[in-house]
Amino acid sequence: MKFRIIPVTPFQQNCSLLWCEETLEAAVVDPGGDLGLILSAIEEEGVKLTRILLTHGHLDHVGGTAELVKLTGVPIEGPEQEDRFWIDSLTQQCAMFGFEQVDSFTPDRWLKDGDSVQVGRQSLEVLHCPGHTPGHVVFYDREEQLALVGDVLFQGSIGRTDFPRGDHAQLIRSIKEKLFPLGDDVRFVPGHGPMSTFGVERRTNPFVSDRWG
Repeated sequence: MKFRIIPVTPFQQNCSLLWCEETLEAAVVDPGGDLGLILSAIEEEGVKLTRILLTHGHLDHVGGTAELVKLTGVPIEGPEQEDRFWIDSLTQQCAMFGFEQVDSFTPDRWLKDGDSVQVGRQSLEVLHCPGHTPGHVVFYDREEQLALVGDVLFQGSIGRTDFPRGDHAQLIRSIKEKLFPLGDDVRFVPGHGPMSTFGVERRTNPFVSDRWG
């Protein structure tokens, strides 16, 4: 599996383009906006988009989804169904953050913990990691030791939990019980900012480090 990070929206959200090297079939993870950048990346890499994957329902992660579906006709997979209320409230989210209005949508497949999604011949494991939002999911490529964690975990920080139905204690459990056991060597793409590894964060992140209990 190859990947390319495409920062989009004024929030510089890390949209990711993933593709299977054998089939060149690709997925876009969290197309928050700036579709021109996303479509250019697809063209430059010479891949064929076959699906959209969503970690959670916040505007900067899903704002371009409906338009991308109109342009490509590909199915949407994710997040977990508990995030339906976020997707249904896209109009209010746009007004709150000063974004142009975007169309709402319904995923073709809501994901659950333990599901998998296919990108060409490659498989991504789905982990339900609530806390930042109740339906947040993480996509994990076991073969490549790569995780796309959305806004669960960042280099040196963790996701906000002050939005509706956020839960700080639940977020910490998601990180320590779902992500860190995958192994210290796992690299991750966060929803914002630079990549890191679970090992580095387990040792140094002040919110979840072993050092601080």
